[in-house]
Amino acid sequence: MTVSTGIWILIVLIGVLVGLTGGFFGARHYMQNYLKQNPPISEEMLRSMMMQMGQRPSEKKLHQMLNSMKAASKNDSK
Repeated sequence: MTVSTGIWILIVLIGVLVGLTGGFFGARHYMQNYLKQNPPISEEMLRSMMMQMGQRPSEKKLHQMLNSMKAASKNDSK
């Protein structure tokens, strides 16, 4: 029993599409769970870290540190 070349190409294309779709939704689900378990740093988290280090954080210093961390993450992603 032989299968024509056109059918093999169709089967491969369907397999690739199913794999890409499954991979996309799998990666999306993984990233949602990861961000839920490890949220990005917030102002409250930064304030508590600074207080644990013995610093008394002012609002100006908190915003400077948050902005510098955002700028550093943008530079890392490029």
